Amino acid sequence: MRVFITGGTGLVGSAVVAELLSAGHAVTALARSAAAAARAESAGAAVLRGALADLATLRAGAEQADGVIHLAFSNDFSSPEALAQGITEEAAALTALGDTLVGTDRPLVTVAGTPYVPGRASTEDDALPTQGPVAGRSRSVTRALELASRGVRSSAVRLPRTVHNEGRGGFAELLTDIARRTGVAGHPGDGSQRWPAVHARDAAVLFRLALENAPAGSSWHAVADEGDAVRDIAAVIGRRLGLPVESLPQEDFGPLGPIFATDQPASSARTRATLGWQPTHPSLLADLENIRP
Repeated sequence: MRVFITGGTGLVGSAVVAELLSAGHAVTALARSAAAAARAESAGAAVLRGALADLATLRAGAEQADGVIHLAFSNDFSSPEALAQGITEEAAALTALGDTLVGTDRPLVTVAGTPYVPGRASTEDDALPTQGPVAGRSRSVTRALELASRGVRSSAVRLPRTVHNEGRGGFAELLTDIARRTGVAGHPGDGSQRWPAVHARDAAVLFRLALENAPAGSSWHAVADEGDAVRDIAAVIGRRLGLPVESLPQEDFGPLGPIFATDQPASSARTRATLGWQPTHPSLLADLENIRP
């Protein structure tokens, strides 16, 4: 299969590209810079130069592909305004990709986050959030899944708050960055809230399985660790960096503070049973041992 991928040189995307190539697919990666293009080419992918905001380029990539995987996002959480701009940009990009595939029965695999459900682990059947700082991303994913009625085999792989590899990635890396900057390995509240996690290479397998086999309009959970207590995550970060571990006000964590403070475990039972996905790589707490002082 000829696959067009956005975000193919990031932590998750590079793992997805490697997984697709190892399975015999041909990959074309969107690359907005010469450095990104060089990374994609060195991995064995072809390159289409352009940014996520270049909608004509996105349409061209989708037109030439047998399937599309969308992973790109600005990942600018520096302010509510920056986050909102990234969500708007992604919405336009997903619309362009989806509209190009209407009537083709080709797969469009997009990325989402595992939802929060009070009192229990979320499942694949739970709806994405319609309120909060990332609700706009949920609306974009919902629109993409609704393309199932218009001849697109759309599906969503929901990633947990931390997708990790060699101690990097996701919310855990944000905590690490904050700890390096402030000198404290902090966590909101008492740290008993739980975050799900998955290794990037395990997540990559699920993206491939969704591309190859997922029914139109379906959602899947790339969750290996159902929920690690944030204080346990902070404890490893603090030990690896030689810093104290302390509770901090959620306001200290910027626009993502309310999400950081939420208990949000997630299950992948249906994903494993239906698609045969089985994570095999290290857990988050084991992988965080790769953090260097």
